[in-house]
Amino acid sequence: MTYAKDNLTIEVSEHGAELTSLRCGGREYLWNGDANYWNRHSPVLFPVVGKPYNNELHIDGKVYPMKQHGFARDSEFELLSSNGRLVYRMKDAYRPDIYPYRHILEVAYLIQGSTLTVSWYVENLGDSKMYYQIGAHPAFLLPDYNPKDEIHGFVRFYDNYRSDDHAVSPVVTFALDDGSRVPLVEPKQLPHEMPITADTFAHDALMIENVHRKQEVSTVILCDKLGKPVITVDCFDADAYGIWAPHKDGCPFVCLEPWQGICDQKGFAGDISERDIIRCISPGDHGHFEYTITVED
Repeated sequence: MTYAKDNLTIEVSEHGAELTSLRCGGREYLWNGDANYWNRHSPVLFPVVGKPYNNELHIDGKVYPMKQHGFARDSEFELLSSNGRLVYRMKDAYRPDIYPYRHILEVAYLIQGSTLTVSWYVENLGDSKMYYQIGAHPAFLLPDYNPKDEIHGFVRFYDNYRSDDHAVSPVVTFALDDGSRVPLVEPKQLPHEMPITADTFAHDALMIENVHRKQEVSTVILCDKLGKPVITVDCFDADAYGIWAPHKDGCPFVCLEPWQGICDQKGFAGDISERDIIRCISPGDHGHFEYTITVED
């Protein structure tokens, strides 16, 4: 569905309730989904973020198969409302063979000026505690991309405010090994303004874990090659951020991903309730998570 309001025009697919286009002033800011690099645009990650170890979830003594990033991104949604904002609900959400919790998942899109708010609503319909993770995975085009350039742009990190005294140089403490987290021998501190080069993601995603950190990343800004802000992603409830792009020659985009969840550490075989960065909803209760995308040009 195409939806236009104020300064933005978006397109959302009922497959995955996925944002597939974000335009402002006739310019496209979202990746087009070319399968030569990555065949998605901005998938919803649910009920897991990243890869469960061995593609398995352990829930109350039973083992359930669960692929990387879960099943919401490959599920069909129905449009519930287009009055002021788009609201989608996942069809056939109850899948006891892979995820034994009865639940509702809704995805909403709201445009205000040059800002798009993406929000998720998760409700527990069962009679026991429900454990889940949820996250965003939007891919943004690098401005004026030229594969011959040494630097293709910059990513800046902030905590709750976009000002110099709130700049953050986040510390990465885990790397990825076949989709699982392994601790780094020496933590890696990222610069506040991190250049994006052909080798930035040579070792897969950079994972910034906010939990138990003194400095948390809430705002990530994509800048062009001259340092001018182009896209801002704000998420004040992010437990972690992923910064990623495929390590392929000529890749013209980068993903800025606020998460409430993260992939398992290598070798983890505990219950879902023991996973790192996990959310819990009591019976009859609900969880809410949102982030915003602002076009700065």
